[in-house]
Amino acid sequence: MQDLLGTSIGVYIIVVVVIMGFAAFMTGQATARNWKPIGQLVFATVLLGCASRFLVFALYEGKLFSLSGYIIDFVVLMLIGGFAYFFTRARCMVAQYPWLYRRAGLFGWRKQSSTK
Repeated sequence: MQDLLGTSIGVYIIVVVVIMGFAAFMTGQATARNWKPIGQLVFATVLLGCASRFLVFALYEGKLFSLSGYIIDFVVLMLIGGFAYFFTRARCMVAQYPWLYRRAGLFGWRKQSSTK
């Protein structure tokens, strides 16, 4: 597993999941709150994946150029950022248009039923 991640499990959890995961979560929220497309979140997550590889390399002597480590970093960060993006977007739609939409689950909204 250490060869696949490019570092040990403990370092991976601390750096990628906790530190960079928080950054990905905040990036997802900011992207959704500013009504930006999901492509901007993907681009930002690509950069966050590079930053996480660099932090693992600089602080814990992990592999800098580990393709499998980068792909796993990107997928984990994209899942965290995507969760924040879709959750925040649904919350913003319902908050901004309360007469049109209501919450439908964690990530969705639906049109309000007309009661005439």
